[in-house]
Amino acid sequence: MASDPTAERILAEITAMLVETVGDDFLLEEEVTADTTFNEDLALESIEFVAFAELLQQRYGTAVDLMAFLAEKDMEEILAMTVGDLVAHIAGRLPTTPAPVV
Repeated sequence: MASDPTAERILAEITAMLVETVGDDFLLEEEVTADTTFNEDLALESIEFVAFAELLQQRYGTAVDLMAFLAEKDMEEILAMTVGDLVAHIAGRLPTTPAPVV
């Protein structure tokens, strides 16, 4: 993911949203990477996850619906979901801007 500027930008945006959701103090102990899991590493409570979903909706609009994304997964997949999984989902849902024609 390090060579994909879109993924890097989305990861930074998600990290900022997580800081807003759970607070700086918690995330200072935990570096958020593509391999960070929401369940085991971040241990988000359900209310925090809902608040995080609202921030995603505000930032990305209806193109990114976290609850619909989760509805497509079984419980094991949800528990194992990483920040990188969400970054890939968001990157795939955002409109791409065509390269300039030279």
